[in-house]
Amino acid sequence: MTSSVSTSIRRHDFAPTDANRGPGIPTIRANNPKAGQWTNAMSHNMVADYKRFLMTDGEGIRCSLYVSGCPFRCEGCYNSSIWDFQAGHEYNDRLEAQIMDDLSLSYVQGITFLGGEPLLNTGVLLPLARRIRERFGHEKDIWCWTGYTWEELMRDGESPDKRELLEQIDVLVDGRYIKDLHDSLLQFRGSSNQRIIDVPRSLERGEVVIWPKLHDQIRFIPEIYGKDRSAGEGAAS
Repeated sequence: MTSSVSTSIRRHDFAPTDANRGPGIPTIRANNPKAGQWTNAMSHNMVADYKRFLMTDGEGIRCSLYVSGCPFRCEGCYNSSIWDFQAGHEYNDRLEAQIMDDLSLSYVQGITFLGGEPLLNTGVLLPLARRIRERFGHEKDIWCWTGYTWEELMRDGESPDKRELLEQIDVLVDGRYIKDLHDSLLQFRGSSNQRIIDVPRSLERGEVVIWPKLHDQIRFIPEIYGKDRSAGEGAAS
């Protein structure tokens, strides 16, 4: 009984792998919504966490707001505890006032939206982003992580609030986390399919423009190590 119920839920919530998928999704083991299938109506305006003065969620010293709820449910997600749209506590004026006060500090470069899925929590994040722009202009930058690919967000039929939030964002890290493509040396992302996107330039050009400060690390294996290893394997045989 449990198996048939879960199968029914999957078929209702998630698109078949050939149904209007966005390009650039290299695995069938991810949930792939059709255009407009998931909207901010799924949100309960809940926030899982707010962290101040970090250097891990984007460039510089930042504040990070984690919204609740994510139907992508990537295998190996480190935030699986907040997949539930009702996790955490409701966003409120007190928290927003704290965010604005923190951003007013000269050493804070900006804010990062994470989750959960920020593009399905636009009821919270779009008004907040607009208020940040009204008060600080582009003195403070806005970063955002999303499970959507850029191409999915740009496709016909996607809900317009996603584009409205994108227009407030400076840098977007896009795409599902794919466990098989994990690389600990990547800058600000977990798997190699994900991209760090310069949003204003991408919107202007109509194509993905990678953030110009990208600098992934590279694994270095000295040549001498390879020779020593080959010699050892030959001796063992």
